[in-house]
Amino acid sequence: MLIAVLIGWSQIGGQGHLDLMPWYDKFILSVSLSLVVVMGTVAAVRQERGWNGKSITCLIGSLLIVAGMAAITYYYHVHEEDEDDDADTATHALLVRPALVPPVLAHRPPGSFRA
Repeated sequence: MLIAVLIGWSQIGGQGHLDLMPWYDKFILSVSLSLVVVMGTVAAVRQERGWNGKSITCLIGSLLIVAGMAAITYYYHVHEEDEDDDADTATHALLVRPALVPPVLAHRPPGSFRA
């Protein structure tokens, strides 16, 4: 379950934002979500009815953890330093080459060209 949570978070939130986060944020949120989902599954299977008090509590807990994951991902999205800004302010060089003239036209006198 832990692998599924980490892969899903990187696909949904973006791997670039996860790379900016400290390891303990990712560790705490992903392990706690995995644990709550497994506990909710165990609670649903052990009881006669799938939707019981424990499974609903685990569902609410998992939704809160996912909201925390979304909030921290959004925080790192807003506060990341754009490396594209350096490219926009840099001086761009342009190589200008003269137009290539076909060899047939190069040997005609200047007034003999027709449009």
